Amino acid sequence: MSPGSPEFHISDGRPFHVAQQEIRRMWWETYRGVVHPWFCDQFKHMNVRFYLHHFDDAAFHIWSCMGYSLGKMEEAGIHTVVASVKIDYVQELTQGELFYIKSAFVRVGSKSCTYFQKMFHAETHELHATQEGVEVFFDPATRKAAAMPDEICALLERNLASRDDE
Repeated sequence: MSPGSPEFHISDGRPFHVAQQEIRRMWWETYRGVVHPWFCDQFKHMNVRFYLHHFDDAAFHIWSCMGYSLGKMEEAGIHTVVASVKIDYVQELTQGELFYIKSAFVRVGSKSCTYFQKMFHAETHELHATQEGVEVFFDPATRKAAAMPDEICALLERNLASRDDE
């Protein structure tokens, strides 16, 4: 691996390195939208509650982009729940502007994973907002956190990205 390649840590704390060109492949475009007038506040800026709406819609696509669809998870009896969400607003989007969201998994643990999403202006490609979300694997019968299946853990570890790229 090249000396400047980013270092990541998997669930047991072991570091591993990924070549820069591999990181770019681990980010997926998961959503495109337009700022409709009904999304806006009195200043014609997209209201904060709609950022969450769009990031949430994008998050539904990240699993299938990685090759493990929500349908496949359902068939296997695998459930995740959102444990936390943090949004940082960088600059406003205004009425009529187009945007897109790119998403990537950035951390994997034994019972949870973290994804990071970036919202960009579709024409200027300027960053407008970021979101970090933590999903916990969940047993609906016991209503408690459950261990992440080995197959999904391995898939996530192969697809980790750095939040600083893309």
